[in-house]
Amino acid sequence: MAFFALDNRLLFPPVELSEPNGLLAAGGDLSTERILLAYRSGIFPWYEGDSILWWCPDPRFVLFPGELKISKSMKQVFRKNMFRFTVNTAFPAVIGACGRVPRRDQDGTWISEDMREAYIRLHREGYCHSAEAWQGDTLVGGLYGMRLGSVFFGESMFSLVSNASKFAFISYVQQLMKEGVQLIDCQVYTGHLESLGARMIPRKTFMELLHQNLVAR
Repeated sequence: MAFFALDNRLLFPPVELSEPNGLLAAGGDLSTERILLAYRSGIFPWYEGDSILWWCPDPRFVLFPGELKISKSMKQVFRKNMFRFTVNTAFPAVIGACGRVPRRDQDGTWISEDMREAYIRLHREGYCHSAEAWQGDTLVGGLYGMRLGSVFFGESMFSLVSNASKFAFISYVQQLMKEGVQLIDCQVYTGHLESLGARMIPRKTFMELLHQNLVAR
């Protein structure tokens, strides 16, 4: 493969140079500055073994908040008050639980200890957020991701009880919509998120929407 090897310079190659599977570069570090540059450039990191890999797939899987789909069964879940929803009350626990779940068609987790520490740091700095579903005092589902401007970049979710992650996701999308978020990046296809309204768009369209909705911090 002809992906780029990153060095200490804070830069990424143009996303159009990525491999057909979306792989763009390898190496670099997980500094706050590099991770923020990546997301603002439409790029996200996944680990594979000991290597940091940087991706920008085409097409891109996204959810426009106004297109959120709530099934009849999930509407029942909400009516029955089966879960309690919170935001940013248990970020380390959420990313820890996500790290115990294999990532999308992979045998192992992509959330290494370095990745976990980097995103906890980003959470403390106000960039990374978690949404939680509870039953009593027990955390049973949730998700986390990056928020920049009016874009939320979903990273991972977990569920210990049926429908808990869907409840957290739907609740959080509804909150993000009220806060003016225009685009939710779901990165790559999953049937789970497609059932909630996510769809594929060309990378070029994604990049245009990304730049329109980013606000410098």
